[in-house]
Amino acid sequence: MRLVVGISGASGAVYGLGVLDVLRRLGVESHLVISRAAEVTLRHECRLERAEVHARADHAYEAEDIGAAPASGSFSALGMIVAPCSIRTMSEIATGVTTSLLTRAADVTLKERRRLVLMVRETPLHSGHLRTMLQLSEMGAVIAPPVPSFYARPAGLDDMVAHTVGRMLDLFGLDAGVKRWSGC
Repeated sequence: MRLVVGISGASGAVYGLGVLDVLRRLGVESHLVISRAAEVTLRHECRLERAEVHARADHAYEAEDIGAAPASGSFSALGMIVAPCSIRTMSEIATGVTTSLLTRAADVTLKERRRLVLMVRETPLHSGHLRTMLQLSEMGAVIAPPVPSFYARPAGLDDMVAHTVGRMLDLFGLDAGVKRWSGC
């Protein structure tokens, strides 16, 4: 099993790192693409350089390498998650006018009818954002903003990130062992 992981420049790079860490623990092969804007966010929010993030993935590609394996429909994968997903990245995917490997791989994921999960990280949203999300949903993407679940009684940020990442990976049939709602 393999999953393509995109990290775009929106705040919340820790979600992409969490996805990579869980995939490694589950034995799922990860194929990583980081946007140029994400490199800035990773340095600022996580104090990590691109090479350090690449080391957390099984395979990592340069943002400009539109000839890399995930750019082809013949590249077999469970799908792709973009964690976090910026509004710009979301918009490129929605229009099919892709400028990087990250958005090309997402476009290919949609055309091949594979699962595409976009952890859109923006608030508030205007009607243009909402229309774009609806368009993507109608195309088959799952719009899944990273919203914490307080029923899991997180002890801190790491718990909130882990639970959210686990719920996102549920969408691919991967069980990260998150606490489930069991009723009151």
